[in-house]
Amino acid sequence: MGMFDKKSDKKPVPEPPGGLSIIAVGMTIHGDIDSNGTVKVEGTVDGNVLARNQVLVAKGGVVRGDIEAREGVVGGAVYGAIRATDRVEVQPGATVHGDITTKRIAIAEGGILNGLIRMGETPAETRPAARTEGHQAKPAPATPIVRPSVPVARVAVPPRQGASYP
Repeated sequence: MGMFDKKSDKKPVPEPPGGLSIIAVGMTIHGDIDSNGTVKVEGTVDGNVLARNQVLVAKGGVVRGDIEAREGVVGGAVYGAIRATDRVEVQPGATVHGDITTKRIAIAEGGILNGLIRMGETPAETRPAARTEGHQAKPAPATPIVRPSVPVARVAVPPRQGASYP
């Protein structure tokens, strides 16, 4: 019997650690990116970016699509949703036109966010539901906001009786 006849214990092969992928200045990617590590965007990505570790959008970098990662740092522009399991940082001069879902967020003075912020939710909870053909989900009925009436102004000193004004 040779050494090839032995039964070997097959252990699951761990996923290799991801490296750093850089979309350089002047480079444009048309399509989705999927990485085990970190993706740094200095150029333009027309598609979604999925990274197991970080997505870094450098100053001058543009992403036209959704970002999903453990951590997202935006110094450039993102036109899509950002879903990060840990944290998102929007740096001064950065622009995000889309919703952000994360546990922690930091928006620096001068950073622009046009979208909703959802905190404490996992990214899977915020993904759009898959639509089955012919069936559309009905939107939840809007509940009216009831606010108590509050006087706009109060007169601090009542007017004098019989006073004449010029």
